[in-house]
Amino acid sequence: MALVPQVRAAITIPLIAAGGIATGRGMLAAFALGAEGIQMGTRFALSEESSASDAFKRLCIGLEEGGTMLALKKIGPTRLIRNDFYTVVETAENRGASAEELKELLGRGRSKRGIFEGDLADGELEIGQIASLIRDLPPAGEIVRQIIGEYNAGVKSLTTL
Repeated sequence: MALVPQVRAAITIPLIAAGGIATGRGMLAAFALGAEGIQMGTRFALSEESSASDAFKRLCIGLEEGGTMLALKKIGPTRLIRNDFYTVVETAENRGASAEELKELLGRGRSKRGIFEGDLADGELEIGQIASLIRDLPPAGEIVRQIIGEYNAGVKSLTTL
């Protein structure tokens, strides 16, 4: 007798894992948990070809663990780098600001100002928590080669166990 009931869901679309994946080992872990594909936003945002500003990219590759915080939960949870804008958001959220107030704070073009124009003080600086693992800005093709190499090495090490 099973203690946990078996649930059989008929998933007919591919399951794509996203969030916190920046290495081949992360990709392997996602596949081991049943994903059929992965999405890596932060890793490619921090690539040579990324349209993010150089100032933003340099800031991101210097982040340490805990360098981002989850904010804007009432309008759509967003991981932000701590800066002057984040402090304003944090203060508003701590006093119970409404979703409307937060949307007004965010305004139009705030992320463009921060990420693409390099306003590191007042811009919205969104990046995934995995950024703290990234220390370089290689071309996208090199990232793909590295990810696939790490993935294949991980598969090989598992098959030799």
